[in-house]
Formats: sequence, structure tokens, C-alpha cells
Amino acid sequence: MERITARDGASIVLHSTGSGPGIVVVHGGGVTIDVYGRLATALADRFTVHLYNRRGRADAPPRSMPYTFDQDIDDLAVVLEHTGSGNVIGHSSGGFIALRAALRLPIDRLALYDAAISIDGGSPSAWLEPARAALRRGDTARGLAITAAGINPQMAAAKLPLGVRVAITRAFMRTPIGRTMGELLPMTLDETALILAHDGPATQWDGVTCEVLLTCGADGPPYYVALNEALARALPRARTLTIPRSGHDAINRAYPRMVEPLVEFFAAPVTPQRTPHT
Repeated sequence: MERITARDGASIVLHSTGSGPGIVVVHGGGVTIDVYGRLATALADRFTVHLYNRRGRADAPPRSMPYTFDQDIDDLAVVLEHTGSGNVIGHSSGGFIALRAALRLPIDRLALYDAAISIDGGSPSAWLEPARAALRRGDTARGLAITAAGINPQMAAAKLPLGVRVAITRAFMRTPIGRTMGELLPMTLDETALILAHDGPATQWDGVTCEVLLTCGADGPPYYVALNEALARALPRARTLTIPRSGHDAINRAYPRMVEPLVEFFAAPVTPQRTPHT
């Protein structure tokens, strides 16, 4: 563990493991780097994996307000510069941040898993306001139940009556990960609102010229398949991959079927850039 200085003078705590070329992980919303330990361990024999908590979580400094993703991108820039890494993994809302960062930072390779982007209304949004309303009333369990079903409509639990889902969520919130997700729910919903505000055509991302691997899980939210395909058509150096028997948290579970494509992607020689799409 080491501390590095962010552009605003705050201290970023960097957790690094392994040896070899560096990979920086930009974690998703509602969690901390704790759930990415298996991923870091699985990659550590080939790469140096750098984890850091995004603002407002665990050992990270607080967010600046009003919140935008610019501070997250600035922090990623500092981590990349300090570590000399050109490789980035982004998950969920961390995938959105990493993709935005790739428009302006020197990233060589970018692997995204279930990147929380919205292209031409392709990301579900009807759940967001009911979740925020529940949170305003102080009912975190209800807000988290609505959020979980909104993000993961394919899950059997999402089809249960809301009252049943809330009861299940209250029990889940007594676990360490459930407690963390409940505490971080306000930030999760703020991030979702900002991501949805960036909805638009895939061509808004065509300035990302690094090599990009767009992955999602075959058992995860179904809308990611179409979003990745649309994004791949717009990016000059991107390809898609659907991971079998994998849900939204597969990157945290770090099964070989998830890790092996990442190793292959980051270990391959960087290919020459093609002419960008026009």
C-alpha cells in the first residue's frame, strides 16, 4: 500500500499486487476494492494489479461537490502516471469512467465488463426515480431492492413482488457487502443519473482509439449485449466477448472463464491503429 497525491492535493491509497505490466482497475458503484481481491490475485502472476477506492469509499478521500465524473478521471490519470500503466479494467460504472477517460488519457488497452453506458436509450432507467424516492423517505432497503431489480431484470428475484424483495434485501443488508451497498446507495444513484445524462449515439465514443475489449456475461443484464455491439461498431479498435455462465459480478468472482480472456487481451502485442471511423 502506498499513498499518492491527487491533483487537488488529496491522498489516493494505492493497493498493488503481483509483478509484470501494470493494470489499473476502476471499480463499479456500490462497492469498494475489497470485492476485487480475487481478480487481483488471479492476474498477479502475469501483471501488477493496481486497486484504489474511488472517492467517498473506504480509504478514499471524500468527493468534491457538486459531483461529476471529472474528479474520477483526474484520479485515474494520477494513478496511471504514477504506476506507468497503460492497461485499464473498468467494471459497471467504473467502465463508464474508464471509457470517458480513454477519450483523453494515454491508455493502450481497455477491458470493460458490463460497462454502465447508455446508447440511444438502451440502458434501463425507469427504476431510478422510484429508487431515489425510497431513499429520500429513508427506506434504504426498498431503494436497494428497486435498484437491484432495475439493473438485473433477468434475475428470478427481480420478478418477485416488491415487498418480498424488500424483505430479502433487509436480510442482505445485515451482511458486510449488503451493508456497504446500502451505505453507498446514494452515490450509486447519483452515478447512474450522470451516466443516463450522457445517453446518446455510440459515435460520441468514437474518439476512443485504444484497443478495447467489451465483455459482458451471458447470464447478466441482457441489455449489455446490444450496448457492447453498438459501441464496437463505433470504436475503431474494439471487439466484443460474451462470457458464458457469468452474471454482473463475474469479474469479482474471477473464474478462469473470466480471467483467461483478460490475460490474453493484455498480454498480446499492441496492434497498429486503424483509421478511425468517420
